Amino acid sequence: MNTALILIDLQRDFCAPGGYAHRAGLDISRMAPVLRQARRLLDAARQAGWLVVHTREGHRPDLSDCPPTKLARSHAAGAPIGSPGPLGRLLVRGEHGHDFVDEVAPIKGEVVIDKPGYGAFHHTRLEHVLNSHGIERLIVAGVTTEVCVHSTLREAVDRGYACVTVGDATAASQPELQAPALAMIGVEGGIFGQVLRTDQVLTEMLASQTGNGRVSAWVQAFSG
Repeated sequence: MNTALILIDLQRDFCAPGGYAHRAGLDISRMAPVLRQARRLLDAARQAGWLVVHTREGHRPDLSDCPPTKLARSHAAGAPIGSPGPLGRLLVRGEHGHDFVDEVAPIKGEVVIDKPGYGAFHHTRLEHVLNSHGIERLIVAGVTTEVCVHSTLREAVDRGYACVTVGDATAASQPELQAPALAMIGVEGGIFGQVLRTDQVLTEMLASQTGNGRVSAWVQAFSG
């Protein structure tokens, strides 16, 4: 089964001091473990030759693609989209905060999907990219679990993709939301796919790249 790794919104605006999430009062220190596990997944996916997709949430400088309701919500959260900050205008394309955290930044040949909404399929070319590569299974990681990860996951399942969410490579906006957000995925026999840990993904999903006899050594090579 052809597999792609999708890293959701590992941007400075969501993971770094001074970005959108920090300005909205979220505890961005919890993003550090996510970034470490995402880097392990990224290294392994590159080694395996998988398609790698990086998504970024953000809006045009004139905010013409930002619905008034979303803009109003960001004001209510204390971090108005488009307002100035230490990393540039919040969630605006081309600003420093909109771009990826260095340790998980894309390399040449990897796909970058800029999205104006929470789901990665909404007003983007993602479905065309996946179909053109014959992708059937998605390994999903990133932030936040209950918003952009869930939105992308639900869109993907409706389109027929088999999905795996990497639980320890995701984080919710509030820690008490993480466990329920992951639990929702597995109800009704896995209605939105599987939830696995990074080590399980490296072992179970990448075994075919190395042969069963070499899996342990291969996983150890990508251990955190």
